[in-house]
Amino acid sequence: MITCVHDLRQLARRRVPRMFYDYVDAGAYTEATYRANERDLAHLTFVQRVGIDISDRKTNGTILGQPVTMPLALAPTGLTGMQHADGEVLAARAAERFGVPFTLSSMSICSIEDVAQATRSPFWFQLYVMKDRAFIERLVARAHAAGCTALVMTVDLQVQGQRHKDILNGLSTPPKPTLRNLINLATKPRWCWGMANTKRRTFGNIVGHVAGTDDVSSLAGWVSQQFDQTLSWKDVLWLRGLWDRKLVVKGVMTPDDAQAAIDHGADAVIVSNHGGRQLDGAPSSVSALPAVVERVGAQAEVHMDGGIRSGQDLLRVRALGAHAAYIGRPFLYGLGAMGEAGVHRCLEIIHRELDITMALCGVTDIKDVDPSILAGGRDPFRQSTTP
Repeated sequence: MITCVHDLRQLARRRVPRMFYDYVDAGAYTEATYRANERDLAHLTFVQRVGIDISDRKTNGTILGQPVTMPLALAPTGLTGMQHADGEVLAARAAERFGVPFTLSSMSICSIEDVAQATRSPFWFQLYVMKDRAFIERLVARAHAAGCTALVMTVDLQVQGQRHKDILNGLSTPPKPTLRNLINLATKPRWCWGMANTKRRTFGNIVGHVAGTDDVSSLAGWVSQQFDQTLSWKDVLWLRGLWDRKLVVKGVMTPDDAQAAIDHGADAVIVSNHGGRQLDGAPSSVSALPAVVERVGAQAEVHMDGGIRSGQDLLRVRALGAHAAYIGRPFLYGLGAMGEAGVHRCLEIIHRELDITMALCGVTDIKDVDPSILAGGRDPFRQSTTP
């Protein structure tokens, strides 16, 4: 019986090999920021309203001009195809069927072309700007040719944060055949059967598109050397010149950075601390959201990523001014638990929670959600997160 995202999480934990489950369910260093993302959302309380006709409710709207069933998108997540065979294709199909955007990661297992061939609706593509700018130009051109309608540029990975679990597990794609890994894989027959019946087991957007990355060791070495510490706002402007569709900058946590992103050509920004996987000890995404909305909300769409585990969380960030939000771990739990059906079930759960909570707050249209549904109104965070 699957009633909430946590149920999907528990099932995924049983079905996905430990190194890949831990890759999803981990944060940097002490994981303080990872935990803060969820905790700070949970501390925001609703105002219950009665005596209002709530019989005709609407959760639909648009994100970047695209019609959506609810203001939610699937976040870009690396190694999605290691949670379940052909994972990116399955997640994209589930998102398409439900009516929300899917964002493909640069570090996906299924390639841009794989997902484009398997879907009918346009999807979005997330880009890491690497040192090899010629490769980036080709990657952007491939996303354009595949019909991607938005390019999501991640700017908070100039250096890679350390997740202790990944080191302890010896994370690799595909898994290294160590005794520990082989013993764990023997307990995951469903996952092993799926992987045995797909050809997609490594980074599909890179292998075959970069010289000298034909084996696992050379690929890992190339990727580790490609994160560009010189990345700056001028690169956003450079990318704007390559891309004539919607451009989103992901990873801003301050009003000044959000403003800089827009000044350099972004159509939207995503308030995000990378799910607590980069700078441990940073504020939660939701605590940074109100100041960013106040500064740039009238200039561009402000989205948020980090900590959303329910439709109630989605409503909370909408009340604080986010035009839309993203889920990463929840849909990955669904994918690992049940494949495409699990991703769709995750979206169903979140949508139903959103709809019911709107009703109990006396709101009938997602467009009318504002800070009045939260205790404390426009600045509920200060009082709700004080120990």
